Amino acid sequence: MISIFLDLLEECMKVFMDDFMVYVESFDLCLEYLSQLLTRCIKTNLELNFEKCHFMVTKGIVLGHLVSSIRIKVDKATVDMITSLPNPAFVWDKLHQDCPASVQVATKEVDFVFDKAYEDAFHELKTRLTSTPILQAPNWEYLLELMCDASNSALEAVLGQ
Repeated sequence: MISIFLDLLEECMKVFMDDFMVYVESFDLCLEYLSQLLTRCIKTNLELNFEKCHFMVTKGIVLGHLVSSIRIKVDKATVDMITSLPNPAFVWDKLHQDCPASVQVATKEVDFVFDKAYEDAFHELKTRLTSTPILQAPNWEYLLELMCDASNSALEAVLGQ
């Protein structure tokens, strides 16, 4: 998708995986860029999910954040959803490398026991996911790290510092 909108990325557009947003300072510019964007979608057969599309708005939810011309803040509904998550009943994926060393991954040979270390790690994860800043611009002075995971049915990646 980035190649379709390459010139617009520098001027008025941000792309997040398969989502994007266009931001400008005037209504006329918004119409101009919207026309360019939709024309490119038609020419490249890029299909939009119009249930997810919001046109000509001054604020909106982007990646769990309320974004406006004034500020970016964490969306309360997202925070409430994360903080109300119950403790997990099982582990089916490897834990992130930054979890405490005392937290070991359950295997087929070892039963999963949700002990104090797991509970502490789970609550730490919820705290980090609901504390600002979650989403921020990278510091170009530091290296970027691409963390990937894949299976037969899914692919995920995170670019972080």
